[in-house]
Amino acid sequence: MSMLRTIKPKNARVKRALDKREPQLVENEKTAIFVRGQSTSDIVRNVMKDLYALKRPNAINFSRKNDIHPFEDTSSLEFFANKNDSSLFVTGLHSKKRPNNLVFTRMFDGRVLDMIELGVDDFRGMDEFDSPKSSVGVRPLMVFHSDLFDVHPKYQAIKSHLLDFYNGHALTEIPLIGGIEHVISITAGPLLNSEDNLEDEKNLPKIHFRVYTLKLISSGNSGFKIPKIQLTEMGPSIDLSIRRIQEPDEEMLKLSNKRPKLDKSKIESGLGKKKKNIETDNMGDKIGKLHLEKQDLSKMQGRKMKGLKIRPNQKLTSVNDIVIDE
Repeated sequence: MSMLRTIKPKNARVKRALDKREPQLVENEKTAIFVRGQSTSDIVRNVMKDLYALKRPNAINFSRKNDIHPFEDTSSLEFFANKNDSSLFVTGLHSKKRPNNLVFTRMFDGRVLDMIELGVDDFRGMDEFDSPKSSVGVRPLMVFHSDLFDVHPKYQAIKSHLLDFYNGHALTEIPLIGGIEHVISITAGPLLNSEDNLEDEKNLPKIHFRVYTLKLISSGNSGFKIPKIQLTEMGPSIDLSIRRIQEPDEEMLKLSNKRPKLDKSKIESGLGKKKKNIETDNMGDKIGKLHLEKQDLSKMQGRKMKGLKIRPNQKLTSVNDIVIDE
């Protein structure tokens, strides 16, 4: 039984609005809502302010306090998500048991998909760095330092959240012209002891969140066209510790990763699932591969060329049997 809700549109305007919320082949920028709980600290508010600045303009900041506890009751988040057409949340909380608390939440179909709770251990804001800042709305280059982001389930979930939050995509090469002004570096570690058991939450390494502005400078070599890259820390600088993680429901996760069906014309043009031996390059040109049968050299016409002339009464069985006239 499908978990997706079905809403019957009353008119054409409602139908167009619902179609925009349907899964898209090329997803639009996801909107994130920053909401404060009843009790917050100055550190939490400042962290949320800088994360909001990095996410703009696809971000909504709620200035009022809300009686909200994501791990206990998700009804408020679902209400805000449906009202503002948002699928990402950052909730700031503070208590004696969990001081300086941040909860990252992802939604699917108006309901909570998964959540990650992180504690802020150390923080330096953008205002503390005397350096140029990136422009609003520019997508960052994201770098993850540590094998834990590929092998450990909790760090894999954090990597997925952050990539989804800043709409990151995997790149094989760095574009040097336009589009990149700052780099978000996320590092896990170091391990306090190589013998520590990572299944114990107390032994999990901290996550270091750093942001740098990127500047291209001349390499100093006229024959070397690729410039050097200079990084300058612009902030924020945040050290985070992992607290709680709510994993997604298997059926809901499967539905959230399902891709919409495509027309035959779109598939052949290179979108969606690629057709066998047909692909589209970066310029939009269609490239195909042809597989031919093995060539039979015994039927090759070589008598018209002196160098490939076949001797009388000589049977050609392989390439090695060809006699070349000097």
